[in-house]
Amino acid sequence: MKTLLVDPKTAGISGDKLLASLINLTGSPEILEPLAGALRELPNCMAFSYRVDLVNCGGISAQRLHIELQEKRFSSRDELESVARDLVVKLNLSHRAGMLVGSVLNDLALAQAHIHGGSFRHHEVASLDTLFDVLGSALILDKKDFLDAMVYTLPPALGGGSIRMDGIEMSGPAPATLEILCNHGMAYSLQPVNRELTTPTGAALLANLTDLVVDFYPSMKPVALGYGAGDGDLAGVPNVLRIMQGENFRATRESIVLLETNLDDLPGEVIGYTTQKLLKEGAVDVFVTNALGKKNRPVSVISVIANHSTYDRLLRILMEETGTLGVRVQEVPRIVADRTREPHSFSVLGRTFEVLVKTSSIDGKVISIKPEYEDLKKIAENLNIPLNQVIDAVKRKLPQSPRFNEP
Repeated sequence: MKTLLVDPKTAGISGDKLLASLINLTGSPEILEPLAGALRELPNCMAFSYRVDLVNCGGISAQRLHIELQEKRFSSRDELESVARDLVVKLNLSHRAGMLVGSVLNDLALAQAHIHGGSFRHHEVASLDTLFDVLGSALILDKKDFLDAMVYTLPPALGGGSIRMDGIEMSGPAPATLEILCNHGMAYSLQPVNRELTTPTGAALLANLTDLVVDFYPSMKPVALGYGAGDGDLAGVPNVLRIMQGENFRATRESIVLLETNLDDLPGEVIGYTTQKLLKEGAVDVFVTNALGKKNRPVSVISVIANHSTYDRLLRILMEETGTLGVRVQEVPRIVADRTREPHSFSVLGRTFEVLVKTSSIDGKVISIKPEYEDLKKIAENLNIPLNQVIDAVKRKLPQSPRFNEP
């Protein structure tokens, strides 16, 4: 199984450092060109350019991202989110990548509104710079098939120094950074330097990407390393973010969080609405089981499978929507197969469509081949035919690919 380890323990994480490290890891700066072109076409963008330089940072060769920008900042959260959704579609990002972009921007907007209030234009998230960092990271992760990877992170270093806000200065770290880490229950580490190391954008990206926070590098086979350089030098410390790509050959052991509660007085419509909202907000799975409760009353047991980075938010949604007084929370180990997602072209009713196909295997033996549901749904809607007809047409052609004939 493909894995990623993010190491912000030395010099923290920011949006530009994460994007630069992903470019360095994949060697694919050209992936960002469609995004840069789309930003230049926005009515509030007067000029936008970027470049990626290879620099020596404290003895380490790393990529550094430079952005030059003239803009009219977004005036409202609604405007920002509308533009972000349009760009997700224009860049042909997957549903999962779109969810990542939405969650990161939501975290930033909520944290900065709670801490700073005032005009939305003054918030960091209102800039095209932030949008480029968030969408650029999601674009590389999506196109390089890292969104299905297991993502580990070491606790990010926050740093210190002074943070300038609304014409005043206060000691770091930035309040919005702490707010985001607090909302996700994410631990941080200390690095006694007199400057900000982890920014709100970096914290939001890290919190929404991470499956598990670890104190040490987990066991894996290292495949590639990427280094992203920040601006400025740190005394005695390289100002870089390190990302390591790795592989696990066998079925992978990981842990998830299971949320459960019993409901005995809630209409089915509310339970159905809650289930869909939990899935939309990032639950791995949600299922409802009928059971008998106290005094033989019929109850519905709603179970939510969540990642460590999302369970706190999903717990609040579950309690708010159902009014339940208590939720059982368990950390549960599980074994998952190695999974890859690759695009394949299929002909349906004489037209060609691209469908992501997920292949699952254990010890190199393929155990499951499954086309992406969202892609099949789009084909059915596009051709105005039953979904089952599309599924049958695609599945009949899966064995024609040599990959699916491997033992």
